[in-house]
Amino acid sequence: MYAYAARRILATIPVMAVVALFVFSLLYFAPGDPAAIIAGDQATPADVDRIRASLGLDRPFVIRFGEWAWHVMNGDLGQSIFTNLPVTHMIAQRIEPTLSLMLLTLTLSISFAVPMGVLAAWKHGTWIDRVVMIMAVAGFSVPVFVVGYLLAYTFALQLDMFPVQGYTPIANGIGPWISNLALPAVTLGSAFIALIARITRATMLEVLNQDYVRTARSKGVDQHAILFVHALKNAAVPIVTVIGLGVAGLIGGAVVTESVFAIPGVGRLVVDAILRRDYPVIQGVVLMFSFVYVLVNLGVDLLYTVFDPRIRY
Repeated sequence: MYAYAARRILATIPVMAVVALFVFSLLYFAPGDPAAIIAGDQATPADVDRIRASLGLDRPFVIRFGEWAWHVMNGDLGQSIFTNLPVTHMIAQRIEPTLSLMLLTLTLSISFAVPMGVLAAWKHGTWIDRVVMIMAVAGFSVPVFVVGYLLAYTFALQLDMFPVQGYTPIANGIGPWISNLALPAVTLGSAFIALIARITRATMLEVLNQDYVRTARSKGVDQHAILFVHALKNAAVPIVTVIGLGVAGLIGGAVVTESVFAIPGVGRLVVDAILRRDYPVIQGVVLMFSFVYVLVNLGVDLLYTVFDPRIRY
């Protein structure tokens, strides 16, 4: 197990190196001259040259990337072009709302989707199965921003049950914190719940038809023990895989959700940075999200050994 974990951890190093190269290249892949875009239409050639020099665009790509990578390894993501604040400081100011939203969404999604999928597989072919599948199809079909506006209009404006926008730090109390994040978490988790529920149902149906499950039933093992101890554990690897892959969708969906509910998170920060062509901020946020995604996939790989010991070899 330890050798497998070491190999997986070492494999993340070249992955992060490629991600860092791609993120840094965003400045060069952007259409047009980044310096001219930042300077604006009224800028003089001298202004454009000054901005190009400040961005390092007048130096060779390899040298510029080496300097940037060295600063990143030392925790320096550069400075914002417009605010002159360190990018790490700007991300630190916005990270709590985004992490809170993603963690609450992940918890909510797993708590609802896995039991829904297990129940649909257990009641395969019944009205319960059909209801779960209809909900899953609806979750996939309706865009996140539409779900957000519908929930905000219904539960915030019409029923006045939740705040329509904003964020309350967890330090101000669990109740206000959850109240502000309830609608955004449901919005962000709608498609994620549908995905996990469908995969759980499909995997559980396959496992429930295995010989060892029929043997357990013939021995009189309790149905709940069969479902949640024997079958679910053996079906866990595909489910965990989908959960790990779905984190990428949560990262992308968080940008839209934070915009709909006016949450001052990292998603709003990167949207504002894109509109202003603040490339150091864009690079820092994309690099951070990529690093989080790589770590999540590493955790998923390590969880494989818990559910299926054969993977250790």
